Amino acid sequence: MNLNNPLYKGQGIHVIASIFTVKDGKFKVLLIRRDNEPFKDKWSLVGGACYKTEDVMTAMNREIKEKTGIKNIKLNFFDLFSKPDRCKLMRMLGVAYIGVIDCDRVEVLKKTSKTKDADWFDIDRIPVLAYDHNEIVESAIQKLKELIFDTNILKSLFPKNFTLPELYKAYCAILGKDIDRRNFRKKMLSEKLIEPTGFEEDVTGKKKANLYQFV
Repeated sequence: MNLNNPLYKGQGIHVIASIFTVKDGKFKVLLIRRDNEPFKDKWSLVGGACYKTEDVMTAMNREIKEKTGIKNIKLNFFDLFSKPDRCKLMRMLGVAYIGVIDCDRVEVLKKTSKTKDADWFDIDRIPVLAYDHNEIVESAIQKLKELIFDTNILKSLFPKNFTLPELYKAYCAILGKDIDRRNFRKKMLSEKLIEPTGFEEDVTGKKKANLYQFV
């Protein structure tokens, strides 16, 4: 590699997180409102530039903490966005991650030194975002719909133990449609994504419900 070649210069790395939750039966994504240029006042996904002293995961965790206050979130890498013109200032590669959390168990900072606001948006009401973040979040939504049937990515959305109806409602919200209840239970158990705990939970006015946990 010729370090003097101008085609190598003026490049950087963005780290970008699509952080999802399910609340009151609604599938939502966390957005921040920018307080600096470019795209000042625009909403965006959580993220920023990677320092040259950081690996990308360290940078992603730092950006999430600085701009939302959220710490220790489990993240899954899902894609790289590399269009040369995706950033106005310089060529920036976008390294994109997915995270899922229970929004009731975290406190999101509404304002930081680099953001004016932060809020959870229904995925069918996402505004025009900064950079190529609309493209990124749409890709993240599709990837999450795949991951929920192959991994335990929704583990952070629930307490340790949960009922099948609670899990079923979350899947329906993310998929945007109702799914067959009997096939759902059979698939979750046959794929060994969940397992019974042997405990039950009292449900007001109903018989006790079996509790499950992610494997």
